[in-house]
Amino acid sequence: MTAMCRTSCVLLLVLGAAGGQAPVADASDLAPFDGDWLVEEVGRKAGVFLSDEGRSLVMTNGIVSRTWRLAPNAACVSMRALRTGASLLRAVRPEARLVLDGEPIDVGGLIGQPNHAYLLPEWLEQMKPDPGAMPFVGYEVLKPRERFLWKRVRHHAPDAAWPPRGIALRLDFARDGVKVSVFYELYDGVPVFSKWLTVTNARERGIEIDRVTTEILAVVEHSNPVEHRAGVPLPKPTSLHVETDYAMGGFNHEHANRWMNFWRTDPQYGTQVNYARQMPCLLEVSPMRGPDVILPPGETFTSFRTFELVRDGGDRERRSLAVRRMYRTVAPWVTENPLILHVVSTREDVVKRAIDQAAECGFEMVSLSFGSGLNMENVDEAYLDRIKGLVDHANARGVHLGGYSLLSSRRIGGGNDVVSPDGEKPAHGSCPALTSPWGQEYFKKLRAFFERTGFLQFTHDGSYPGDFDVTARPPLQRGLEDSQWAQWNVICDFYRWLRGRGVYLRVPDYYYLQGSSECGMGYREVNWSLPRAQQVVHTRQNIFDGTWSKTPSMGWMFVPLTQYHGGGAAATIEPLDKHLEHYRRMIDSNLGLGVQAVYRGHRLYDTSRVRDMVKERVGWFKEHRHILESDVVHGRRADGQDVDWMLHVNPRLAVKGMLVVYNPLERQVTRELRVNVYYTGLRDRVRATPENGQARELVVSRDFSVRVSVTVPAGGMTWVKLSGS
Repeated sequence: MTAMCRTSCVLLLVLGAAGGQAPVADASDLAPFDGDWLVEEVGRKAGVFLSDEGRSLVMTNGIVSRTWRLAPNAACVSMRALRTGASLLRAVRPEARLVLDGEPIDVGGLIGQPNHAYLLPEWLEQMKPDPGAMPFVGYEVLKPRERFLWKRVRHHAPDAAWPPRGIALRLDFARDGVKVSVFYELYDGVPVFSKWLTVTNARERGIEIDRVTTEILAVVEHSNPVEHRAGVPLPKPTSLHVETDYAMGGFNHEHANRWMNFWRTDPQYGTQVNYARQMPCLLEVSPMRGPDVILPPGETFTSFRTFELVRDGGDRERRSLAVRRMYRTVAPWVTENPLILHVVSTREDVVKRAIDQAAECGFEMVSLSFGSGLNMENVDEAYLDRIKGLVDHANARGVHLGGYSLLSSRRIGGGNDVVSPDGEKPAHGSCPALTSPWGQEYFKKLRAFFERTGFLQFTHDGSYPGDFDVTARPPLQRGLEDSQWAQWNVICDFYRWLRGRGVYLRVPDYYYLQGSSECGMGYREVNWSLPRAQQVVHTRQNIFDGTWSKTPSMGWMFVPLTQYHGGGAAATIEPLDKHLEHYRRMIDSNLGLGVQAVYRGHRLYDTSRVRDMVKERVGWFKEHRHILESDVVHGRRADGQDVDWMLHVNPRLAVKGMLVVYNPLERQVTRELRVNVYYTGLRDRVRATPENGQARELVVSRDFSVRVSVTVPAGGMTWVKLSGS
């Protein structure tokens, strides 16, 4: 049978079975976007097209493209960053790999490539399917679907969309009563793919899914040094930022994805320059253990998701902005950014006063914090009625009420705690097993608490960090190999349920892709026991550092109105009136950079002048909220020696930039700052409007910078709005 005949036969099967067919591409469908996606509206939608006389499918949005050859088996043969024209792939690999009932099986792919350093189109004509691989049987073009319900009760980013706008593709493979569907999504306006798979069991008996590898890409290496010396790591490819929603036990994506295998050596890449062939240039995305799931007849297993951001530049700011744009797209609830007062009491009079003050000052939430005495595991009817009364009081004043619960970092006993494998220990010292009877009862109580009280905020401390557990805990957990998968699903189901109820979720762990909006910006808790003046500098340092990987709304900071870990009177703001100026500096240091803090104490004000200050600063923040909650370009990091600053940017707004400058010195200073305005989208001239000043027109230099003169009061802040002239 000729190659063309094989292709035609496959396409007849594909198109006859597909609910959505791919149109034949024309030149404009495959042309790259002529602009910068981080600055300009791309203006075209993501799509899937037939090309190469119907032999290939191309998924593209004008920024990136991914191409699959459909016969003699489906295989990804190209992945490109269209802005630079760079090819990311050097060789063909299977679409996925499974271990079923102890037997490994590749899904799709082609073999016979003569050299794995690069791939020529003519080689594809001679490449064959692996006889042992699961064959391709069809495809369907779809639209992205929401991974779970997001009930929007806070609208801080008007352009946030859920599910993300874009295109989806399903490739189907089948053999011996097992169907594997490999899903892809590509989103409008961002170079981000997501990928996952499902396994459907049409056999008459159950099958064991021992392992899943959802992505296999032979990626062009970053560099290829000849030598490989102990203690000197070889560089991983930088063309892809890869992370998964199977993330836990960390404050950043690298640490939280430590349970996954990503970059490996490629034994088929025999022509690499590295003499020992140790270059980590094969992407294989799979968990370290499991899932080890028994799939009954007629049921379907769904894997975790992988998110792949294609890089198109090497400088740190651009790479950071791309990651932040990815999160706004695939987890848009991170744009929620409410002002929260954290109250350290559950006394009715204290909480009601805090709610009243929050409403008066413009705060949007009150949380019954760690140390307040709140017990969300208490199912006593009288207790729940009392909490419900506080929620009603808050709702009547337009304030959402929530609270705190601790999961991990405690020992339960009675066989309910994680038992680690030999040589390992729980990440938090001790951790309840979520699949244990206690764990199931814990989540049952929390769900009942939310349903009964109407809480709309939740701080879940010590979340499940990924601990393995050797114990069999039927019916949810069979033992070690499935323990992480089973417990991760328990915690994620709960977080998704909360997100569907409109609950704002704060978790000191990397559960953003499972519904959490906020994690720590990155701080050392005992630093909030330092003298007040040092806390101000640490605040802006932590925000500067944290926003390389997070948007301003994704990380919380801290303002100890009352004593936290220690430090006494020198570390706290109470009495608030006595330390009014420091209180203002802490509010400005957070809100001026678009960041919300844990304002932790009993009240927001103790005198009318403190009340007026808080109201005025919150009012200023809300007046400029859209630009302040937009992305940041890093300027000068705080060091206490001179002014520090950052630039908010959003080319979609009328105010496209806001420069925020802080003066740590005890004297007024005037400085001329060189500010790069490239990511504001302003090109020739900029209208700069300073605080309480006259607007000036500035000329943009060829390096996209402008010179901005600012005068900043002692210990204070100033700002300059940037817009088109």
